[in-house]
Amino acid sequence: MAYFIGIDAGGTKTRCVLADETKILGRTDCGSIKLMRVGEVEATARLRRLLEETATMAGVSLQQVTGSCVGIGGVSIPAVREWCDTEMRAMVSGAVEVCGDEEIALDGAFRGGPGILAVSGTGSIFLGRSADGTMYPVGGWGPVLADEGSGWWIGVEAVRAGFWAKDRGIKTNLLAEVQAAWGLGSLGEVVEKGNDRPGPDFAALVPLVVRCAEGGDEMARAVLQRAGADLAELITLVAVKMMETSGDSKDPIGVAYVGSILEHVTIVRETMIAALKESAPQTYVLEGAVNALEGALWRARTAAG
Repeated sequence: MAYFIGIDAGGTKTRCVLADETKILGRTDCGSIKLMRVGEVEATARLRRLLEETATMAGVSLQQVTGSCVGIGGVSIPAVREWCDTEMRAMVSGAVEVCGDEEIALDGAFRGGPGILAVSGTGSIFLGRSADGTMYPVGGWGPVLADEGSGWWIGVEAVRAGFWAKDRGIKTNLLAEVQAAWGLGSLGEVVEKGNDRPGPDFAALVPLVVRCAEGGDEMARAVLQRAGADLAELITLVAVKMMETSGDSKDPIGVAYVGSILEHVTIVRETMIAALKESAPQTYVLEGAVNALEGALWRARTAAG
């Protein structure tokens, strides 16, 4: 009997499954193991505990594992890849693959086939894959340089929109809501906090922006609509790159999505889908968010086959 481990190491949660060739035997989760968030000591302790608990639930020894795949953010940083690979090999037997979390999400949707993945959570990144396996990454340059349409971007743009509206005498509740959320006594303190380095967690402002938009605040709604439009623009860029090198540019291209913004903020998602119908009519958006963990398990199984 062959056994496989798939791990989706997200920014806030790490999910793990242990399965045989056909079914999942054990499933557990823990907090983030991303080194940039929790540090190496804590990340190592969490990963080891996660693996042990999953194996116990499955009734399978970690030394019986045939292959594992870990999708984790920041894998382009050599230290992250090396740490993850080393810790996995110290705990489990068999082959180990460490790849980007966006790669396992792409495979969760398309199982190695062509398609486009849009990721919009705290940050944003886009990845396309053509039928011949060529990859087309776009974005993912971080909150200061890019991350359009992400939670961080929405938070920053909401604060900017609030001050833009104040200067022009346009009514909006955004600044008052931000001030309350940050527990501050004046707009001057909002300015000071917003310009701090390191700054506040702008992505945490998304729920209040959504609340304002749903309550009729046009400035808040405009921010969310711009987020959706920006996501569509970047997906279109990926599609154009794929078509320029594809033998048949008429083939429809599936678009999968993952991340808290596209999963839970309806205005952003619907705006993105509507914009894609105009800018990239050759694309179609898959129903529902993709399960990246399924992609990690698929890769572990496929590598062994």
